[in-house]
Amino acid sequence: MNKSLLLAVALLTAGAASAGAQSGPSPQDQMACRSDAGKFCAEHVGKPPQMNACLRENKTKLSDSCRKVVESRGG
Repeated sequence: MNKSLLLAVALLTAGAASAGAQSGPSPQDQMACRSDAGKFCAEHVGKPPQMNACLRENKTKLSDSCRKVVESRGG
């Protein structure tokens, strides 16, 4: 994955953190969703609100680890 996708995932989880948990995404959280973000939501790279919504909409398709991150962040 490229750095912009990783940044998008970081922004995704940071945006979700403002709605839920107060801390930013951990490196583990970022890695958990990196592949899923690229697979299901690549068109939303650089758009944290849209990326967040896309991952929530695709929650049933996400890997277990990413689904847990999305759910822990209010998704």
